[in-house]
Amino acid sequence: MNKKSILIFSGLIGLFLLFSGCEPREPAILKVFVRSSTNQLINGAKVIVIGDQQSTPPTQDFVDTSYTNSSGFSVVDMDQYFDQYRDGKENTLGYFDIVVKYNNKVAYSETRCRIHTTSVETIYLPN
Repeated sequence: MNKKSILIFSGLIGLFLLFSGCEPREPAILKVFVRSSTNQLINGAKVIVIGDQQSTPPTQDFVDTSYTNSSGFSVVDMDQYFDQYRDGKENTLGYFDIVVKYNNKVAYSETRCRIHTTSVETIYLPN
């Protein structure tokens, strides 16, 4: 092999290593299912996710509101939380309170979300 072939081959290996290290990240998602006391999925329930600042370690300020779809769940993009608080140190975990409102019923829950992970919670409305 001549020098030109070795140079081209080395360049191709370098490009391969560069692009193989840039794998796409999985999104951080919180999926909240809302069910009635009789286990029926609820469409149109209001889901409020609030950062729990009393947790250890404390979670930063965060509030997001969404509504359940016809399949009875709401999807909250938690990347907006993790991206907001990237200040040089790795922010990979957060604790959140969940409030669900539907008609005159209210239910509460807590959850933990991790970066690049889908978290799933099911909340039951009271009778």
